[in-house]
Amino acid sequence: MKIAALSDIHGNLPALEAVFDDIERQGADVIVNLGDILSGPLYPSQTADRLMRLGLPTIRGNHERQLLGADGTHMGPSDRFARGVLSEEQLAWVGALPATLWLESDVLLVHGTPQDDLSYFLETVTASGCRTATHSEVRRRAAEVEAALILCCHTHLARSMQLADGRLIVNPGSVGLPAYEDAHPFAHRMESGTPHARYASVTRTLRGWEVEFRAVEYDWHAAAERAASNGRPDWAAALRTGYC
Repeated sequence: MKIAALSDIHGNLPALEAVFDDIERQGADVIVNLGDILSGPLYPSQTADRLMRLGLPTIRGNHERQLLGADGTHMGPSDRFARGVLSEEQLAWVGALPATLWLESDVLLVHGTPQDDLSYFLETVTASGCRTATHSEVRRRAAEVEAALILCCHTHLARSMQLADGRLIVNPGSVGLPAYEDAHPFAHRMESGTPHARYASVTRTLRGWEVEFRAVEYDWHAAAERAASNGRPDWAAALRTGYC
């Protein structure tokens, strides 16, 4: 079984199409979508239409949950932009997405961790910034989940870690936004360092699950121009460079 894992598309339809093209060349038995699908100043409605037609195994992320909030005035700018252009049908699709999903009896899809869509799985944020999580931290976050493979995302950084008990946790990185800043729980930056669209190909073999991280070129300058024209110079810089 070969899984193409996508996450954090953030309405970047050109990046998503480039990833789909790469998946077609590389091959996959199933494509999964790990959430944070639409929010951002790019193409939320068009991205929703594209994915709704495909019917991929999909979970919601924190941004899907936030999109459905009753009061748009308290949304961040990325959620507010998406909410303003999504149709009722598209919002209903978002609302029906599960928080987690078992793809197979030993493959679990989560957004942040199995318990929380806002927690980082493979990274730890401290007052000094962000660092790679330790094995003990990741083991604690995985808790007693009996999955040989846990696919997560949320941090936009492509990374994997195998625990001593054999469980593999994979974050495929972000299809649509290679860098961002956040203030919680402490101010930090998540930066992939390149503008490429990213996803992971995870294959079941006789030796267990093996992961390949893919970085895909697309016209990120055009995406950056669209972000800038919609009032988001921060996104424009991230899309062009992979840095904040």
